[in-house]
This record gives sequence, C-alpha cells and structure tokens, in this order.
Amino acid sequence: MSEETPGFDEKPEVPDAGQNDAEPKAADSAKEEAAAPAGDASQDVALLAQLDQARTALSERTADLQRLQAEYQNYRRRVERDRITVKEIAVASLLTELLPTLDDIGRAREHGELVGGFKSVAESLETVAAKMGLQQFGKEGEPFDPTIHEALMHSYAPDITEDTCVAILQPGYRIGERTIRPARVAVAEPQPGAAPKSESAEGEAPDGLDADAPDKG
Repeated sequence: MSEETPGFDEKPEVPDAGQNDAEPKAADSAKEEAAAPAGDASQDVALLAQLDQARTALSERTADLQRLQAEYQNYRRRVERDRITVKEIAVASLLTELLPTLDDIGRAREHGELVGGFKSVAESLETVAAKMGLQQFGKEGEPFDPTIHEALMHSYAPDITEDTCVAILQPGYRIGERTIRPARVAVAEPQPGAAPKSESAEGEAPDGLDADAPDKG
C-alpha cells in the first residue's frame, strides 16, 4: 500500500487575475480624474496667454498700419502742394515774359492803333493770359499802397488827405494773391500845412453871414 502524502489534495488559493487587474485600473482612473481638472486649467491659462499675445500683436500691427496710412496721406498732400507750386511758378514765369507785349498792346489801344488783324490777335492773347490767371490792377484815385504800387513820381495836392495814385504809368499784374509786377504810378501827397477838409468846412460860415459877427438876439 502506498501512503498518500498529506496536504497534496488541498489546492492552494490562487488570486483571481481579473480582480487583480481591475484594482490598478480603478486606481489609475481615479488618478486621471483627479489630474484632469489641473490639466484643463493649465491648458486654459496657456490659451489665454496665446490670446493676449495675439491681441497685442494685432494692436501693434494696427498702429503700424495707421501710422503708415497717415504718412502716405501726408506724402500725397506734400506732392500735390509741390505740384501746384511748380505749376504756379511756371505760369508766372511765362506770363512775366509776356508783360512787355501786353504793355505794347495797352499803349496801342490808348493811341487808337489797335485795329484790324492786330486787334484780333491782341485780344486773343489777353484772353489766354486772363484764363491762365493773370489779373491787371492799378487805377487812378486809389490810395497808394507800397506793397502793390511803385511810385515813380511825387507831387503835392491840396484836396487830398492821404497819398493817392493820380496817374498809372504802367499797370500792375498779379496771379491770384501773388503780385508779379507792381503798378508803377505817380503819387500825390497832401499839401504840407493844409487843413483837412472836415476842419476847414467847420470853420466856414454860411453864405451871407460873418463867422465873427455876434448872434442877434
């Protein structure tokens, strides 16, 4: 008879593999759930930082664009202003060369020599000069202004109270507000020691009455 070895009939208890695997998975899941809020918060902070950087960059690019646009507008205005100035200088230079011819036309008109074909050509030239902005000025009897008049002759007159242009020896010309030639004139000045008209009129008595006679009561 063979003897049975005691204890071989009893099987050792083996832990369930499925149960052992479930416990680590449950622990990992709990760790992930605990770490998830912290991860989302850090991601939100990173996104906000990127958004702030994008806004800052957009503001800088917008300011650069506005500055560039302002500089371009200033450049356009400066170019337009320079273009107008150059045009005015060119026109003034051309018309200045024509002034002696216009003076000859004026003298011929004064002497009655502006007739026939010469008259037609002269009037056409004057019309073209006027279209280019040329304006003639200077009239007898207007007050003398040294900024637009050039006095070539001086005299005295008892019936004026200020320097007056009594003769236009050569008309002046301007383009807009720019004088290209002053009017050359003869100027009359008030007579030295002459009383103004207002004062002399006050001292005069009515006709038939003596200014020194006493009033009759």
